[in-house]
Amino acid sequence: MRSLAPGIKLITSFSRDSWYRFFILLLTFVFYTTYHLSRKPISIVKSQLHRNCSNVIHPADLNITDNDTWCDWAPFDQNNYRNLFGVLDNCFLVAYAIGMFFSGIFGERLPLRYYLSSGMILSGIFTALFGLGFYWQIHSLWYYCLVQALNGLVQTTGWPAVVACVGNWFGKGKRGLIMGVWNSHTSVGNILGSLIAGVYVSSAWGLSFIVPGIIIAVAGVICFLFLVESKSHLRLEGNVLLYASEIFHYFNLEMGDHTEAISFCGALRIPGVVEFSLCLLFAKLVSYTFLYWLPLYIANVAHFDPKEAGDLSTLFDVGGIVGGILAGLISDYSGGRATTCCAMLIIAAPMVTLWTIKFTLGSMLLWCGALVNGPYALITTAVSADLGTHECLRGNSRALSTVTAIIDGTGSIGAAVGPLLAGLISPTGWNNVFYMLIAADVLACLVRLKADRTEHANVILNY
Repeated sequence: MRSLAPGIKLITSFSRDSWYRFFILLLTFVFYTTYHLSRKPISIVKSQLHRNCSNVIHPADLNITDNDTWCDWAPFDQNNYRNLFGVLDNCFLVAYAIGMFFSGIFGERLPLRYYLSSGMILSGIFTALFGLGFYWQIHSLWYYCLVQALNGLVQTTGWPAVVACVGNWFGKGKRGLIMGVWNSHTSVGNILGSLIAGVYVSSAWGLSFIVPGIIIAVAGVICFLFLVESKSHLRLEGNVLLYASEIFHYFNLEMGDHTEAISFCGALRIPGVVEFSLCLLFAKLVSYTFLYWLPLYIANVAHFDPKEAGDLSTLFDVGGIVGGILAGLISDYSGGRATTCCAMLIIAAPMVTLWTIKFTLGSMLLWCGALVNGPYALITTAVSADLGTHECLRGNSRALSTVTAIIDGTGSIGAAVGPLLAGLISPTGWNNVFYMLIAADVLACLVRLKADRTEHANVILNY
């Protein structure tokens, strides 16, 4: 008796709903990968904008007027270049932090497919504009600051939208593990962004921005064509997929959802939102300081060239993938999101200390990436989704985007402060930067202990 091939049996064993879940998980993974892919080039290009020109062979036809800075890119060719890099980072991060608080509100009220795809296309444009400064020979700090600020604003469309989509399709059962695996898009995006930027950084650093800009813009078009933001937006007739809910939406006849979007103050009153928002503030301070300054640190301390420093820095993100998955798996098994985060940060603080004694660089990158990004990933995904569908909402599913935006927006304040402090402190010595990161880790632990006690009282998360 003939039987179906094993592969076909496996494919047909999954329901149509399961395939849609997998498709949405894959799409949103790719989409947010491109967001981080387009953010990473600035950290790789920094070491190219200001170099040690005495070690660079200059072209014979080049008329050199300053032997110390001839190979640098103005205005980053002066001794205050680290401060200028800090300003550049903060133009993006402050705009991102401010915009995030409003992004969730818009995300609850606008079709996520339009909101996300337009944000990705605009992000691609502004990312490419930064790189075009190389070809247009722009040496104005104001130009790069403006482009960074605008990019920071439009990038806020990403996180609330993708978390809301995934939260709409997946329940609480294995949310920690599923979102832990899914959240590796952050590290995958950082890795790809580093590798792509590294290909062009030494020859034409403008392409380090233009190529990622094109990639995220193309992803935005794919989002417009294929994203389905929730099961209620599907109507199947044969094999044809129709977005019927969008028609009903404009006539106030939304399918299966008659609740009003939650207010900003209402979201703050959800138990656990404030505590986890403050926890994420310190966690993102540490993570984004590594994100924006690690390649420059490696180049300066380990004396690697810009491409080698960028490639080596990807080990931090590899560790982040493992850390995010472990955090989600452990929190699902133990039922304690806050406890898992606190435990990982307690271990992370002494691990960061080892940087100051020049421990093996590669292994430290992996360990720190796992322990720093694990709690960060858990809070921004599973915890946000849990709080956005908290039982106190009585079934109102339209709080997820706002809650996600509040938590990530507060965290983004830390993301803005960390790189700024690194730019101000690094001239006094890199060790002082790591002391600052250790202090942030400790503060995150202290704030998270408050959430931990609340969690054990069965107020935040109920399983």
